Amino acid sequence: MFTIIKILISAMLIGIITMVANRYPTYGGIIAALPLVSILSMIWLHVAGEPLQAIGQFAIGVLKGLPATMVMMLIIGIALQYSVPLIFSLMIGVVGWAFFLFLQDLVLGLI
Repeated sequence: MFTIIKILISAMLIGIITMVANRYPTYGGIIAALPLVSILSMIWLHVAGEPLQAIGQFAIGVLKGLPATMVMMLIIGIALQYSVPLIFSLMIGVVGWAFFLFLQDLVLGLI
């Protein structure tokens, strides 16, 4: 039952963000950039009984992944502005994300 509640709440958030983005793309993007998924994940972990230290490590992991996510969004945004089809823009963005995450770990040892 708890899993169904998590799925429904998460799906409703995605639906609301999509509705806002359909009408106001910039505001939809700003709302999507809010750490809603991270916050929900921490709440679900807490409700599931995970220790606070594990939730703290999760939060630090999100922070470590943020630079690569920013690179991915930049790649996708630029690709779409050059009329690259969405599926290819997403694929290039994800590859860029993985490559940047690898470089970040290699150079800075952050992961």
